[in-house]
Amino acid sequence: MTQTILLAAGGTGGHLFPATALAQELTRRGYAVELATDERAEQYGADFPARAVYRVPSATFTGRSIGAVTRTLSKLAKGYFRARRLLEMVQPDVVVGFGGYPTLPPLMAARSLAIPTVLHEQNAVMGRANRLLSRFADAIALSFASTKHLRRRAEKRAVVTGNPVRDAVVAFRDVPYMPPEPAGRLLLLIFGGSQGARFFSEMMPAALEKMPSPLRWRLTVVQQARPEDLDEVRDAYRKAEITAHVAPFFVDLPERLANSHLVISRAGASTVAELTAIGRPAILVPLPHAIDNDQLENARRLEDNGGGWCRHQSDITAERLAAELERLLSEPDLLTKAADSSKAMGNVYAVKKLADLVEDLAKPDEG
Repeated sequence: MTQTILLAAGGTGGHLFPATALAQELTRRGYAVELATDERAEQYGADFPARAVYRVPSATFTGRSIGAVTRTLSKLAKGYFRARRLLEMVQPDVVVGFGGYPTLPPLMAARSLAIPTVLHEQNAVMGRANRLLSRFADAIALSFASTKHLRRRAEKRAVVTGNPVRDAVVAFRDVPYMPPEPAGRLLLLIFGGSQGARFFSEMMPAALEKMPSPLRWRLTVVQQARPEDLDEVRDAYRKAEITAHVAPFFVDLPERLANSHLVISRAGASTVAELTAIGRPAILVPLPHAIDNDQLENARRLEDNGGGWCRHQSDITAERLAAELERLLSEPDLLTKAADSSKAMGNVYAVKKLADLVEDLAKPDEG
């Protein structure tokens, strides 16, 4: 009888992309994979490689008022009971959680049913939900050897696997970085994580417009933007005489990443993992005001290893960014060196290590 692994992941790219990578690997190994997620997964999880996808109610603590906390706890409780019924139906051999509050109901239900559990932490800072779940998870998979807020009692159950990347990303691992040629096109990729970023929609056209004409006219920009910002961003690039392709989401993002000369993005864990798996230089702008500063830690790891540059959003102006881009795009040797350093950080074996960990916990097939 085929063994079943249930993956629990929030419905954003940061959680679903590593879950996708694990699903692909487990399927190759002969397991049946099913997914529990939330309603946000429609855009990013439509093609998730699972036998079945289930929606489980969940909520994030967004306020401290009694009313807000009560509503969140009520929804989490509803999610717990639905997840418990789901697990009783599916009877998975292992439940794997990828962080975020949507993983709470399935993993807590798994705990109550004595089903082995694995937690995966993508960031250099352990998220709040994972901190809570780490109290009882049978195994904890880390992306970084030094992970902040890992409970001391959980250290014995922690293993460094790295952050898995999808097959679509690994396919471009061996595509060499081609630095800009004199007078050739300059390919710039801009995205703000799976949800897009208003900041880049406002800042990038203004900054690129201030670049010297010889460089500006050579630019080809690929930028992810929120649907409500599309017309404004496209119009700004048109007025600046810059060739730009702007869309809410690019299904072929790994290929566009491989073809880029320079990437400008947020610093989510999956973004950094995919950047380094392919090996491309990047300017990372961590999401400001994050509770745990996880993106800042991710960006600093890349910068410390020479794979890119970390810039605080509060320090960025159109003039400063234009000057930095002019400098970087005019120094192909510098970009090549950063690309090589980025690629040296890449871990394309993370998914195999994580799958091995899951297999170790899977119950023997008694059929």
